[in-house]
Amino acid sequence: MLDHIGFTVADVERSRAFYEQALAPLGVGIQFRPTPDMIAAGFVGYGFGEAGKPYFWINSNGERATNVHVAFAAQSRALVDAFHAAALAAGARDNGAPGLRPHYHPDYYGAFVLDFDGNNIEAVCHAPE
Repeated sequence: MLDHIGFTVADVERSRAFYEQALAPLGVGIQFRPTPDMIAAGFVGYGFGEAGKPYFWINSNGERATNVHVAFAAQSRALVDAFHAAALAAGARDNGAPGLRPHYHPDYYGAFVLDFDGNNIEAVCHAPE
């Protein structure tokens, strides 16, 4: 099951305004805005979703990109670890070792790899352990 998806846009504020308006009739709105420390580290983006759960992300790195971010839901942190190890063994490049990402929420435990085309693939567990 997919947990969330995200992609890079050329102009994040223009895209934010577009998606805010376009998704409003569906009950989808901004659920996550980056903190100042995230912006300082280079992340500029927004998470759209419902009921506090962002599942559609846009971000900007200052240039147009075609790469995609896909996150798969994992039922445990051990499965996130197993995903990361298996992906690296299959030839992926590490893009973030398994661990907590408390800037998203206190129990966000994820791991990231880049596939052969540079797509950012993640496994994430939201359950506390």
